[in-house]
Amino acid sequence: MLDLLNDLLWGKVLIVVLIGLGLWFTIGSRFVQFRYFGRMFRILGANQAFSKDKHGHLSSFQALMLSVAGRVGGGNIAGVAVAITLGGPGAIFWMWVVGLIGMATSYFECTLAQAYKKAEPDGTYRGGPAHYIARGMGAKWGWLAAVYSVLLLMTFGFGFTALQSYAVATSFEDAFGIPVLATGAVLAVVIGVILFGGVKRIAKVAEVLVPVMAVGYLLIAVAVIVLNIEQIPGVIALIVKSAFGLEPAIGGGIGAAILMGVKRGLFSNEAGLGSAPNVAAVAYVPHPANQGIVQAFSVFIDTLILCSCTAFIILLGTVYQPGVATDIGGVALTQASLASHVGEWGRIFVSIALMLFGFTTIIYNCYLGENSLSYFSDQNRPLTTTYRLVAVGLCGWGGTTDLGTVFAFADVTMGFLALANLLALAMLFKPGLRIMRDYDEQIAAGIEEPVFDAKRFADLDIDPEAWEIEPEDLARNTKARLQPA
Repeated sequence: MLDLLNDLLWGKVLIVVLIGLGLWFTIGSRFVQFRYFGRMFRILGANQAFSKDKHGHLSSFQALMLSVAGRVGGGNIAGVAVAITLGGPGAIFWMWVVGLIGMATSYFECTLAQAYKKAEPDGTYRGGPAHYIARGMGAKWGWLAAVYSVLLLMTFGFGFTALQSYAVATSFEDAFGIPVLATGAVLAVVIGVILFGGVKRIAKVAEVLVPVMAVGYLLIAVAVIVLNIEQIPGVIALIVKSAFGLEPAIGGGIGAAILMGVKRGLFSNEAGLGSAPNVAAVAYVPHPANQGIVQAFSVFIDTLILCSCTAFIILLGTVYQPGVATDIGGVALTQASLASHVGEWGRIFVSIALMLFGFTTIIYNCYLGENSLSYFSDQNRPLTTTYRLVAVGLCGWGGTTDLGTVFAFADVTMGFLALANLLALAMLFKPGLRIMRDYDEQIAAGIEEPVFDAKRFADLDIDPEAWEIEPEDLARNTKARLQPA
């Protein structure tokens, strides 16, 4: 039954809905992900006034790193290998396409999460799909917000927390021979220390680990490309030709290439699933569109950069041969391919990368679970503490147990989670466009750093306390505007 539901949701319904809405958001926003691509870098720049906040808020960069921690995981290493094995090299082209489209979806869901966030007494924020469903769609949709929160807790807070623990423990066993029981115990302790420090500590850990793991993986891929630079044009041509069925006997043909590319791309970047908006809402930014633009960039990092790293490692290697059947797949194919370039230590490198990707994803999943509870009960310390203890226990137990059935169940609940979020995005597209146009108009008027005035959007039931910009930040922002370029 679980397999049938997964096939229906992920093989048919969600692919059509996610691609369809992504195209609608792209065209309706006049290709916002491309129009503001350059601003993605500026927003994260060192001179950006709001990155200097001293009041305990999380920065835009910290929120970006936390969301990348969740998006980047096993899908970037094992998922890409599966896509190539079953769909041929052409699957990578369609993975790129779905990533570019998904950037628009991510922009809108994260912009809405920012707009409808709530201010917390400790200087942080809470938000996400449950909040923009309840506040943006009205009281009659409160049931959907509650269902979404329960699904988020079950899928990420419980299911994927345990599953990622197993992935980390087994990668340690493969790389160093350390028993999964020992890894599970250590993992539980480390996650507990991080989780009980709250969202600020979670963000600080992600801020350090995510750039290290992403840049490290990128550098090894760049090294592989440099070593095989003369093959790059041929590999790119192979990817494009295979995407349109112009290469014979590769994978399962054009249909398999599209299906696997789209499916693996969606699994990897999570655009439209509603998970990243829970993290996007915590940032202290001058305008909701700022975080929408930044989070669109996180999809680019995940799919267009890191997934491509794995693809080139495999396609430039000697282990995978297009059109030739192979018994090696998943992580093993990526490991063997990297080893063919740099030697046997490449296998260990992939195991370490998978471990780091999995570890940061656990942190992210635990935060999502905690955030889901906040919808039902604000600042309920006993409830939050109970969840944190359960999450720590799941990390220890999950590290020692193969949870195949749990994985299938979590996939189903994630599918329904995505449908709930996508319904909300479709219904809130007009408010999202209105917020985007406010940003566009300020840019057109020559304002380098647009500021959101919540009073102009009072009809949207936005929490005004969440948009109280600190006076010194406004002063810095004004000073930055007046300085010559």
